[in-house]
Amino acid sequence: MLSLNDRRHIAHFDLDTFFVSVERLKNRKYIGKPVIVGGMSDRGVVAACSYETRAFGVHSAMPMKLALRLCPHAEVIRGDFDSYSHYSRLVTSVIREEVPVLEKASIDEFYMDLTGMDRFFGCSSFIAGLKSKILKETGLPISYALASNKLISKVATNEAKPNGQIEIDFGNEKPFLAPLAINKMPGIGDKTSALLRQMGVETIKTLSEIPPAMLQSRFGKSGLDLYRKANGIDLSPVIPYSEQKSIGKEETFENDTIDVGFLYSELVRMTENVAFQLRQQKKLSGCVTVKLRYSNFDTVTRQAVISYTASDEMILQTAKELFKKVYDKRLLVRLLGVRLSHLIHGQQQINLFNDTHQSIRLYQALDHIRNRYGEDAVCRAISKNFVKHHVH
Repeated sequence: MLSLNDRRHIAHFDLDTFFVSVERLKNRKYIGKPVIVGGMSDRGVVAACSYETRAFGVHSAMPMKLALRLCPHAEVIRGDFDSYSHYSRLVTSVIREEVPVLEKASIDEFYMDLTGMDRFFGCSSFIAGLKSKILKETGLPISYALASNKLISKVATNEAKPNGQIEIDFGNEKPFLAPLAINKMPGIGDKTSALLRQMGVETIKTLSEIPPAMLQSRFGKSGLDLYRKANGIDLSPVIPYSEQKSIGKEETFENDTIDVGFLYSELVRMTENVAFQLRQQKKLSGCVTVKLRYSNFDTVTRQAVISYTASDEMILQTAKELFKKVYDKRLLVRLLGVRLSHLIHGQQQINLFNDTHQSIRLYQALDHIRNRYGEDAVCRAISKNFVKHHVH
């Protein structure tokens, strides 16, 4: 059992209906009205929705056509991911100025390890002051919870919404979780929830009372994780947010080349590969870098900050623009590379504002093929249109 000195103070902040809140900052007429952010066509997808629309059964990732049937009077807004990325970075900068250890879990949620700060000033008053500062400096409502671990703080934040706060004292983790429905536990999706309900498990309290061996027998390794979570146990650390982390790919050509068609095909192939790796790690990137090394060994790089994304199209468009800036047609190219950085957790595999269910299924199918047969198993035609040079 943890001693008093081992007790942690973990805060979780979550921006309330983030996309909708940003749109309301930009246009006050949307305040208090049912709002849906997403693709404008009937075949589009809901990226976010206000609490007013949720009362009608609307939720994110729902087909827009169905959402408008449920809430026909909703205001529909085409999403602006540039604005959302801007405000996400703004909130991040406010928090980073105040806390010692920050984890940016996604575009709109953050974990903070405040352990030890209670010796100098109360964590409760500090975290309440930070919430007020975020609202004052960004205009965005945010909910938070303070608890002994990441799991409890995240679940509690969801209970505090909208625009609320809650603290779960050390030792009260299990009583807090006990009455909650099992689908309120992170990691329990529709499939697991259905299996648990078949077993007669409706609440986290019931789940916590099942012997771990039985859960492991039914769910494999994840069964032990379910047991720990149901009992409020989570030792995972707050991982410091760092924009230095990156995913990249570069290749040195055996024969230096000036063939721009070949270079473009390699750029496309590498960009698709790194974007696929990004999605596999369930992350989004906020910065693209292109690197060229010429035959005289001069190396040039250019980078651009982008809206957080894991979309091939958005990343590739930026990579091509950067390539044009660094490419000197007079010089032979020895090396080409693409790198994605400013990484945060997230699963926006496609652009929900532009893509339809058909394109979403296409992306999922392409990633499935890559998972099964390798990263180069499927790609755009341009990356196969040129005879590839041998590479080291």
